[in-house]
Amino acid sequence: MKITKVETLRASRFTWVKVHTDEGLHGIGEAHPASGTSGWPKAVYGGIEYCADYVVGKNPLEVEKHWQHMFRRQLFRGGSDIMSAMSAIDQALWDIAGKAAGLSVSRMLGGPVRDRVKVYVHINGETPEALADDARRRADEGYKALRFYPLASLRQGMPDSYQGIVRTAVAFTKAVREAAGPDIDIMIDVVNRLSPPEAIAIGRALEEFGLYFFEDPIEPDNIEAMADVARAMPVPVATGERMYTLYQFRELLARKGAAYIRPDPALAGGISQIKKIAGLAEADYVGVVPHNPLSPVSTAVCAQLCAAIHNVPVQEYTGTEHEPQKRDLVNDVLEVEDGFLKIPDRPGIGIDLNIEAFKHHPPVPYERPIAYHPDGSLREY
Repeated sequence: MKITKVETLRASRFTWVKVHTDEGLHGIGEAHPASGTSGWPKAVYGGIEYCADYVVGKNPLEVEKHWQHMFRRQLFRGGSDIMSAMSAIDQALWDIAGKAAGLSVSRMLGGPVRDRVKVYVHINGETPEALADDARRRADEGYKALRFYPLASLRQGMPDSYQGIVRTAVAFTKAVREAAGPDIDIMIDVVNRLSPPEAIAIGRALEEFGLYFFEDPIEPDNIEAMADVARAMPVPVATGERMYTLYQFRELLARKGAAYIRPDPALAGGISQIKKIAGLAEADYVGVVPHNPLSPVSTAVCAQLCAAIHNVPVQEYTGTEHEPQKRDLVNDVLEVEDGFLKIPDRPGIGIDLNIEAFKHHPPVPYERPIAYHPDGSLREY
């Protein structure tokens, strides 16, 4: 079997690759540029073309060999855009391998350790009251873990003072805890927008609410600083969604910078590398919580990884899988029951694209909202 073509597909805010073979089998994988988190989207499209130059004509079943070639044929390795391209192709190759063997990816990786995984669902609200209402709604639907922004939405400005930031975080978190009750796990995410002193102050102020984790408290580039924050806070830190190599995660783990790591299958090297990253984390008793803000394809890939990785305590889930801009684009979506994502045992990643629906959901640009300090200077995006 040979790879004949690598096709880049776009719809709504999502980007996928479809790897074709001469035996009629194909595989799909998801890249990250559509969400605006992986850099300049056109660079990722170029990265897909660059990787395609290598893989076309090759045996798709030699997945690890191809990953190593795609990574090591670059003189200056890494970079989020090329890693996103590689990640998508790696997913697609695993999808083909599973279909060729008649096995799910989790079985190809050694067999499932679970048949369902607990998820945390995103909740939203511009005020504490609105956020509390959404928390009650999701808890009533059976979700057992909720994640939210404690400083309102990304599009709202940050409070103008240090204490204002802390008070706002307390008000939103208190509202969610009271609405959800004592037995629902709650997590917060500040999207790397705080300084270390701000993050530590918020972590300490929120200790009474029993956070499951505090996600991305500061900018991710300085691992020593992240470790300092993690040591200074009485709540567990989760981070890693912007990291894209095994080596970066090794440094984070070596410095005890997180209780939970957040590798993204569409950025950190695909299925091949997430399994390796999880092995590093397992040795340090660190949980793996795959980052999953994209389409149902990403959810399906995460589900297969969750099935095959022992140290996955919970999986991110946006809760929007059945909305038309996602549901229409695939042949199926994975179901959540009583707060757990059911993991399919179908060959490959267990899902496929519905190309016919793409015409109803043309590609749309996405730019992360800009955050400013009161003096007009930039906060972290």
